[in-house]
Amino acid sequence: MTKSEKAVQCFNNGFNCSQAVFSVYGEQFGVQSELALKIASGFGAGMGRQCETCGAVSGAYMIIGLKYGHITADDKEGKEKTYSMIREFSKRFKERNQSTNCEQLLGTHLITGDKEKAALRVKEVCPKMVQDAAEILDELLEM
Repeated sequence: MTKSEKAVQCFNNGFNCSQAVFSVYGEQFGVQSELALKIASGFGAGMGRQCETCGAVSGAYMIIGLKYGHITADDKEGKEKTYSMIREFSKRFKERNQSTNCEQLLGTHLITGDKEKAALRVKEVCPKMVQDAAEILDELLEM
């Protein structure tokens, strides 16, 4: 099973989009699955259901940080590499989905919008967002 398939399965098993992406990739960077699920838990549904940045995107951003991030304040090269990879991820995600914004992707707001429509849209849209984020991560982590 590919990582993108595992991430979609994780989402379909009841975890949020951010948890699905971050937990599947986190272990290869030393973040145990249980800890990854906790760290990513608030990022789902566009940051705590605020419908801001897509949780799958946020999960991917955190993984990019784990791979390319800097740990000293003077590591300008690491900082720039991380920011560059975040921009590249966003570009590729937008090429596939036109946006990284949860509300735009769903076409409704999870709190203020129609609840039935929102629930249906999450089932229709979010597995693809998780899969797309994972597939793009696979490409970028090889760079």
